[in-house]
Amino acid sequence: MQVQMRHQPSFTVARLALAPQEPVQVEAGGMVATSYGVHLQSQSQGGLMKGLGRAVLGGESLFVSTFTAPPNGGWVDVAPGLPGDVRIVEMDGRAGWCVTNGSWLANSHGITLDTKWGGFGNLFGGEGGFLSHATGQGQLVVACYGAMDLVTLQQGEMITVDAGHVVAYADTVQHQTRRISSGMVQSLKSGEGLVFDFAGPGQVLTQTRDPSALLAWLVARMPSR
Repeated sequence: MQVQMRHQPSFTVARLALAPQEPVQVEAGGMVATSYGVHLQSQSQGGLMKGLGRAVLGGESLFVSTFTAPPNGGWVDVAPGLPGDVRIVEMDGRAGWCVTNGSWLANSHGITLDTKWGGFGNLFGGEGGFLSHATGQGQLVVACYGAMDLVTLQQGEMITVDAGHVVAYADTVQHQTRRISSGMVQSLKSGEGLVFDFAGPGQVLTQTRDPSALLAWLVARMPSR
């Protein structure tokens, strides 16, 4: 699979160019267009129980769309639901990646998605206690709200990221979740809640906008009955 980006960074569309008979897995509803003859099949990845795990625990769709190119090859255009950027993570099979809710967009054949526990702090902060966990070898396509930054941490180097701005991180990165302010009143005053503390070595992907902030802005402006 070859990935070509356009309309970056605000309204990115990723074209997944496929070899003859090559399949690619895409988040349900993520397709924009395909070349003629590409076959679509929607099913729960890894069986019904794993699909339910991703949906109920990980906050993702129950079904995954699998697009398979015809004998002469083809392409699939995919895009996230919110305006933002898309990035490819090249996975070599040695380390997996944890992906936050709503950030997985697609992956090539050879990568498997499951769920992984992200910690009680992550759960109580409204970000979802379980994260999507990608393993295997191939290309993982992740999306964000806003622009995306890549942070490469050296051994022992640390960074603190607001939970709503985390897109994905490698398994090699150690992490913990905590409340950045002591006490509920301080959290309300600062406008900050839970954060991730990451320690290297490894890479972390972050987004410049927080989807929950957009939701709060919309709710505040909705007419009340």
